[in-house]
Amino acid sequence: MPVSADRLPETAAPPPGLVVVGRYDQPEGYGVTRPRGAGSWLFTWTTGGRGRLRQGAAEARAGRGDLVVLAPGVRHEYAVQPGAGGWQFWWVHCQARPSWAPWLRPYGTGDGLFAVTPTPAALHERIAAAFGRMLADARWTGSGSPPATAPEDRVAVAHGTVARELALSALEEIVLLTAAAARPAAPPPGIDARVLRAAELIAADPGAPHTVRSLADSVALSPSRFAHLFTRQHGRSPMRALREARLGHAARLLESTDLSVDRVAAASGFASPFHFNRVFRERFGVPPGAYRAGGPMVEP
Repeated sequence: MPVSADRLPETAAPPPGLVVVGRYDQPEGYGVTRPRGAGSWLFTWTTGGRGRLRQGAAEARAGRGDLVVLAPGVRHEYAVQPGAGGWQFWWVHCQARPSWAPWLRPYGTGDGLFAVTPTPAALHERIAAAFGRMLADARWTGSGSPPATAPEDRVAVAHGTVARELALSALEEIVLLTAAAARPAAPPPGIDARVLRAAELIAADPGAPHTVRSLADSVALSPSRFAHLFTRQHGRSPMRALREARLGHAARLLESTDLSVDRVAAASGFASPFHFNRVFRERFGVPPGAYRAGGPMVEP
């Protein structure tokens, strides 16, 4: 059932400012061709089956967990991939926020087609929930509470300002999650990817109850092997790196919040305020209260 949208401007190019979202379950033979492209961006997220998307001379095959994005103004077509039996996918027509461009750019394949793939399976549930929330929020009138859910066989058009911004915020979450996770940065030369991952866990949440064993478990290494690799590659032990990260986190909290020193200590992973005061003074040259009042004596 191929369709040409060239004569359907309301389908091919939703008016600027609108957000149109839906979920399709299409059988073999389904396809859409837009000879003039669309006036809006098209985002597709495949949940099952397989699709084939073309934009100008660029082409992408979409399987489960693939986000494929088509920029406006270029001839495009998309269809169920022959032999796949069907294609299940979420789709959104909208004007993309300019801030999304740096996240999508690394996945560009030419002619305004961006294939953000592969997205780890661990994120699929959260991304699907964001699409469902978008479908519900697009129907909100601005009074009462937004709908908790919406039937997935519906197509929603976000007319109101608040509904549009809520829908775009959900789509922004999807763009960030997929673009950040689909193509992890390669570790620097000489750095073990498992050690890099542990360092990222420390930096992301220094106040968490990390231990050598918990960090080693997170990267599938024995504690002794992990500690050896980490110390060799970072020049300090995992626990020393953790203490430095916690002190840096505490310094930022002192600079940017009015939390009490005891609460800063607890939020930074220090069980004892006395111990926190002592190691903070050793690191920065002044106790936490004086640091807050006058700034650091020693650069972090």
